[in-house]
Amino acid sequence: MNDWGSTDADESVLRRASSVKWILTDCDGCLTDGGVYYGETGEAFKRFSIVDGMGVTRLRARGIAVGIVTGERSPSIVARARKLAIEELHLGISDKAACLEEFRRRLSLGPEAIAYFGDDVNDLSVLPHVGLFGAPANALPEVRKVAHWMSPRGGGGGAFRDFAELVLRAHE
Repeated sequence: MNDWGSTDADESVLRRASSVKWILTDCDGCLTDGGVYYGETGEAFKRFSIVDGMGVTRLRARGIAVGIVTGERSPSIVARARKLAIEELHLGISDKAACLEEFRRRLSLGPEAIAYFGDDVNDLSVLPHVGLFGAPANALPEVRKVAHWMSPRGGGGGAFRDFAELVLRAHE
């Protein structure tokens, strides 16, 4: 593992990553550590990693776009997406497979052009719709079992950046 991302991967994973044009990711547990601070008026804060944000910037510079698909409807997610200039923001999604299928049809993309980064059972339905599925180290066991690649870091702690660096390496 290097300082900003583990890109250790076998050839089949690198081959999958080489076709990626879009990375879609869950938010909580992937871009955050899954924690949230609540006050008396509701959600107050989520913690996002600047390191992961630089991963988004580096991907965009290489022509690889990033989107968020989450079951949450959090103002914090909207603010973070705006800060990172993420235009594909899908909030309140209960059926992620249907969301990805509509996304693929709208942009005329095959599964091989999409990578997904997820950590929980509600992310598993996207597997038939993507060419590469990655997960943070603290993903649920069911997710770790089927992921093509896993970061050695937990969500919100550079795991997304690791995934971004893997895809960037495959595009060299």
